[in-house]
Amino acid sequence: MKAVVLAGGFGTRIKPLTYSLPKPMLPLAGKPILEHVVNLLKDHGISELVFLLYFQPEVIKNYFQDGKGFGVNISYVIPPEDYGTAGAVKFASEYLSEKETFLIISGDLLTDVNLGELVDFHKNKNAMVTIGLTTVKDPLQFGIVITDNNGRVIKFLEKPGWGEVFSDSINAGIYVMEPEVLEYIPGKQVFDFSHDLFPRLLGEGKPIFGFLLNGYWRDVGDVSSYIQANMDILAGKVRVKGSGKRLDIVGKNIWLGEDVEIAPDAELEGTVILGNGVRIKGKTRIRDSVIGERSQIMKGTRISNSVLWNDTYIDENSLIEGSVICSNVKIGRDVRIEPGVVVSENCLIGDGAVLKEGIKIWPGKEVESRAIVSSNLIWGERWKRSLFEESKVLGLSNIELTPEFAAKLGAAFASFLPRGSSVLTGRDTYRAPRMIKRAFVAGVLSAGVNVKDLKAIPIPILRYKLQTFGEVGGVYFRYSLDNPEVTEILFYDSNGFEVSVSFEKSFERIFQREDFRRVSEGAVGRISDLSGIVDFYREGFINAIKRESIKEKGFRIVVDFSFGPSSEYFPSILSELGCEVISLNAYTVEYGNGVNTERALGLLSNIVRATDATAGFWLDPWGERLYIVDETGRIYKDMDSFFLVFHLVLKAESSGVVAVPLFVPSYVEEAAGESGFSVKRTKNSIRALSDTVRDKSIKFVSFPDGRFMFTGFQTAYDGMFALAKTLELMARLDVKLSEVFRAVPKINFLHATIPCPWEFKGVVMRKASEEAMGKNATFLDGVKIYFDDSWVLIFPDQYKSMIHLYAEAKTEDRVYSLMEEYKKKIENWIKTP
Repeated sequence: MKAVVLAGGFGTRIKPLTYSLPKPMLPLAGKPILEHVVNLLKDHGISELVFLLYFQPEVIKNYFQDGKGFGVNISYVIPPEDYGTAGAVKFASEYLSEKETFLIISGDLLTDVNLGELVDFHKNKNAMVTIGLTTVKDPLQFGIVITDNNGRVIKFLEKPGWGEVFSDSINAGIYVMEPEVLEYIPGKQVFDFSHDLFPRLLGEGKPIFGFLLNGYWRDVGDVSSYIQANMDILAGKVRVKGSGKRLDIVGKNIWLGEDVEIAPDAELEGTVILGNGVRIKGKTRIRDSVIGERSQIMKGTRISNSVLWNDTYIDENSLIEGSVICSNVKIGRDVRIEPGVVVSENCLIGDGAVLKEGIKIWPGKEVESRAIVSSNLIWGERWKRSLFEESKVLGLSNIELTPEFAAKLGAAFASFLPRGSSVLTGRDTYRAPRMIKRAFVAGVLSAGVNVKDLKAIPIPILRYKLQTFGEVGGVYFRYSLDNPEVTEILFYDSNGFEVSVSFEKSFERIFQREDFRRVSEGAVGRISDLSGIVDFYREGFINAIKRESIKEKGFRIVVDFSFGPSSEYFPSILSELGCEVISLNAYTVEYGNGVNTERALGLLSNIVRATDATAGFWLDPWGERLYIVDETGRIYKDMDSFFLVFHLVLKAESSGVVAVPLFVPSYVEEAAGESGFSVKRTKNSIRALSDTVRDKSIKFVSFPDGRFMFTGFQTAYDGMFALAKTLELMARLDVKLSEVFRAVPKINFLHATIPCPWEFKGVVMRKASEEAMGKNATFLDGVKIYFDDSWVLIFPDQYKSMIHLYAEAKTEDRVYSLMEEYKKKIENWIKTP
């Protein structure tokens, strides 16, 4: 049997370790990851290997040569382009037999699994493809594979959201395949196993199986997993071949290369690997660490749980804990390096410097003596699990989200767009978002993309323009309503929709690689204003509303503009509608403490009553969200505001489709059906809900946090238009808001959040799916279980360490008991996984 070893990855997520080495060549316990893979194959009798290379192929070829020095025969294949995993294997098909089963394995895995069991299972099942599976605590970054009781694959989920995680069995990057599989892979084009080939085979009913591998498995995907992989080898958790000879010392596990010198008073504890030519001076203490070849550790230095590459020099009395020190690094005296630090190759760390926990020093940098480094030397931002959080990037202004960071974001964004195209930008009136926007725009221009700048503008106006022709995307900069010290950058596509997950992932790859397009001086983008945009929006707005109905009523309303830019544009529209407007906070500010929504609504309620107004409306600072106060002073927000506007729509319109997220109470179906409407349920996210309006039959969309979309005007959340539409519906029905809400019955509905560490989210979803077995349940987003008189919905938060729990029942007692029952279950699942 031959094995194909996939060794062409860029190792983007594990930078800066992969600046000068391809990821498979990163050393684990003194040997490249790829050498451990070769040893595993050889131990299972597989000696004919095909290496698929792409990034820095010469490094791998120079190390392994023809493979004979490692007891194997190696052929090298280097595709001219990145064809993806399956496409690369197709390119190497001439090295594979047309009649022989072959094995595929990723070259950046640390594992000691039994490959023989995998091959035997494959043959016993007469499978076309068998996928090696393993279980992990956090399956989000991997492809989840769901099988039936016989091991046959029934579903693939490629890097799912938490609401789709119904198993913690993932694709381990090890496959056994029959040669006819190659017939299903097109030649010389991008084609991936998980994204393209496996779904195609599954769709055609081909025998694809999954086998749960026995043994250790770790994807060395980032710096923390790299350190942990080394520590697992030292702890004996994985069976790999050691380097050098083992000293026979009771209670210690010391491995020495050739020509190693250790001072008599040096202390080596736990498992320590010392490469060839290492020098350990007096009174040093080294515990559970790997010291690379020709490295020198001077007197009094302490090193624990760390990995040092070749040719490092650590001067006297320094302290290194849980870190990676790459090759050719010189560290001075009395230096303190805290856990999680990476010092890249060819760096110089001065005497007395302190490298704080988790920071990363890029190659060739110098840290001055006694400097305290508390952020990455190149970027000042915090490293996160993901750059995006549902179509936006956010961070503390000028700390995590700096001008340098924003400029790189702009360059990455523009590199994804056609040269010479144009994007819209807009902002609120705070100083920090304006600063970040200007830096971002500079990055966009540097990549040859033009900017049409709307300056301070409500978000709905920017999105309305994007729904016409002329721009390929839009970006909006604002402060966070939760914390005004945080700036948020919102990204929209050419139709004004929130950008897709696939866009986010592609964007992140460009950003992390710093693969920015640079253009010549004459091709740098231009900045221009876009005149007439407000008039364009006003015209469409007025044409989409029945203004005569509103004018006839002569409504007196109170509007809180929350110091946002809508205060500069919306009053004139309300005037055209014949409204008498009492304005609150109708001016803009450049800095402050943001908006206290509860206080603002309380004041709004008091003024509505005091002025005998028809209604009061609270707009968020960007004109997107709307809360309502009726003529009695009652406040409607979140679910109440949704049901109020929902009932107005049902009473005034004859038919249509309403889109709401899955967690909204079931009463919407009952009420909609009685009025000739139907309901479309979506996943529990703002972006998923927005995507539904691509279906032209949908008239009304609402996320119950004050976001409303009337698709007859625009396919974006627009609090200003929702305000006017509410007045129109009131006028046409000749009703007061309090009368409308009296038609809404008491709904026994509860929502709770349960704290849950990230590593247990997969466990909770697996337990929830097991709980749903044999019951009436759906799995659109999370697990929703139906009972005769109630339902419960469980789904993990996509960005926070928590689980959402929703419940609805016919009686109040039942909904409280159901909520308490499942809250305890989830807490127990977390405690006893």
